[in-house]
Amino acid sequence: MKKIPVLLMGCGGVGRHLLQHIVSCRSLHADLGVHVRVVGVSDSKSLVSPVDVLKEELNDELLSEVCSIKSTGSPLSKLGALGKGGCQVFNGSEAVRETEEIAKRLGKSTGLAVVDCSASVETVVILMKAVDSGCCVVLANKKPLTSTLEHYDKLALHPRFIRHESTVGAGLPVIASLSRIISSGDPVHRIVGSLSGTLGYVMSELEDGKPLSQVVRAAKTLGYTEPDPRDDLSGMDVARKGLILARLLGKRIIMDSIKIESLYPQEMGPGVMSVEDFLHNGIVKLDQNIEERVKRASSNGCVLRYVCVIEGSSVQVGIREVPKESPLGRLRGSDNIVEIYSRCYKEQPLVIQGAGAGNDTTAAGVLADIIDLQDLFP
Repeated sequence: MKKIPVLLMGCGGVGRHLLQHIVSCRSLHADLGVHVRVVGVSDSKSLVSPVDVLKEELNDELLSEVCSIKSTGSPLSKLGALGKGGCQVFNGSEAVRETEEIAKRLGKSTGLAVVDCSASVETVVILMKAVDSGCCVVLANKKPLTSTLEHYDKLALHPRFIRHESTVGAGLPVIASLSRIISSGDPVHRIVGSLSGTLGYVMSELEDGKPLSQVVRAAKTLGYTEPDPRDDLSGMDVARKGLILARLLGKRIIMDSIKIESLYPQEMGPGVMSVEDFLHNGIVKLDQNIEERVKRASSNGCVLRYVCVIEGSSVQVGIREVPKESPLGRLRGSDNIVEIYSRCYKEQPLVIQGAGAGNDTTAAGVLADIIDLQDLFP
């Protein structure tokens, strides 16, 4: 039985679903001759790990307890107060030091997959040290790969030891497909993608004549948006995904070089308006302009889509008119879609489409990345 030690950073929606997937897939993985051995789980303040990380693991009962505690919004430190046996809990700076120590001990002996399902840029330092210790890295967190070029180069130095499919399109095989095309020597000259389930839903609903304000409120009620919908409407999440794809193509660019169209003006930003004020008073003022753009696109036989376009040295993110009968134009709901144009896919692009968001889907993609590392472990 091949064992893959895993240290998970981040116990939000994606992290909890990942732990649940690991537990529920035990028999499937056993049939594949693989066992995922969880040796540490951390949130922003605490780390829980077995007493002896070289020989022990957090059992499934304890992993389920972790999920239960975090689903209520409680910190991992609560495990210590509950007196759960078979584990130890570290807090604050001690948790960071112990996380780095686990990476150092296992990375140079049995190997370790450090999995980042957080949404923090602060994990970059730990990931850098993990790479130095010979660990593999699996990312759902986009921020490490969209940090400085120095950080990116360090993480991407050994491609076989990093997996980050879930940073773009959740569980869709976007990174894998693009990597295969690149390694075949087929030059990619253009990528166009609708990479936000939230904005995909918004744009397709606007086609039906609904005002932007109504659509955004509905998306928030359905759970498609962040607690503050402006986190989605700013386009920053799409820009991060675009930057990851562009860097994979070898483009030496930073976030500040990406042209991003926000769906709201600065005077309606988080530092100026509360979420409630924006949803009830601010966004209504944007309805007319968007309605006019929808009508103008329709008169041209097109629809509006919020897309990322990577071409040459340029990465642009914003609303574009696309032909109604094109793959992008036919997109409905919260699905993601990516069109890749290369020498081989010149006239008819490679199209990847499907559910590109959601904790469950993203966690499944992360687990697939972990299992894909199995040949690197003894």
